[in-house]
Amino acid sequence: MFEYFYNEVFRSVIIGFGSLFNDVQVRHNNSSGGVESVIKVPLAYGPTQKFLARMQQEKDLNKPVQMTLPRMSFEFTDLQYDPTRKASQVQYFVITDENGEKANKGFLPVPYNMTITLSIMTKLNDDMLQIIEQILPYFQPAYILPVKFLADLKEKRDIPIQLDDIQMEDDYEGNFDTRRALIYTLRFTAKTYVFGPVSDVSGEIIKKVSVGYIGGGRSAGDTAVRDLTYTVTPRAVKDYNGSVIALLDEDVDMVETVIDVSDGTAFTENTYIYVDQEEMYVETVSGNKIKVRRAQDNTTHANHVKGAQVMSINAADDALIEFGDDFGFNGDIS
Repeated sequence: MFEYFYNEVFRSVIIGFGSLFNDVQVRHNNSSGGVESVIKVPLAYGPTQKFLARMQQEKDLNKPVQMTLPRMSFEFTDLQYDPTRKASQVQYFVITDENGEKANKGFLPVPYNMTITLSIMTKLNDDMLQIIEQILPYFQPAYILPVKFLADLKEKRDIPIQLDDIQMEDDYEGNFDTRRALIYTLRFTAKTYVFGPVSDVSGEIIKKVSVGYIGGGRSAGDTAVRDLTYTVTPRAVKDYNGSVIALLDEDVDMVETVIDVSDGTAFTENTYIYVDQEEMYVETVSGNKIKVRRAQDNTTHANHVKGAQVMSINAADDALIEFGDDFGFNGDIS
């Protein structure tokens, strides 16, 4: 049932979270109002208790080297499944590389909420106020953090980082030799996703896509619900098997829509044909004349000479669709 995989999901979110706070500064002014010093607040991963214990073990205020304040630390403290963002358990997602040559497939990710606490420790109250004011305006109450998942595949997701609460503590007990530490603890929730194993499906073609939608009532008290399913299947947009069904019986310019062909009986209305590099849609057939819509599926209008081969695009071509040529979807709503 299980296989080894490691997508570094939580690690990516933790690194992204830490990057939000790695450039916080504290400035001290002199008596004339000029800037006397600028301190970039150090940031480290780890529990607050570790840093407080280190401070308590360094009680000698005359010691030339000791832990300096202000500083910040953050820690991943809790993980909870989020049923409100649950998606289908059986649907897949497909990611292609930048060149569209390699594709990887996996089940839709599972939503989880990560609790991350950020602790701010300062000696001076003004230092704490400077730091907190540089953080709070960005969380109203959430900040959208773009995170790249799945390593080389570079699947990017916007992860809301929500500020849940703030706790304040003044750790100042003991005699005059004890160092003071103001501690603010900010608790955040990162609404992330956990990805399962991803397999290489380069060369495979999506044969069918189904999207289910359930809509509620349009107004308060309206309990009517409509289930909607949209199903699509891939359609070839060019001829693959070289099935020539007729020849052009005249020169065709780039705007002509009624075309003479050598054998009109070979054509069926509401189908596609392929002449040189241009795809056309057959609207009507009358004897050896066909009326078409030109330049379908992003092909280009072109001039065609008498005797050019007319190829059909049918179910046999659909079965031969090559990777990357799967955009001619047809579909229905049920």
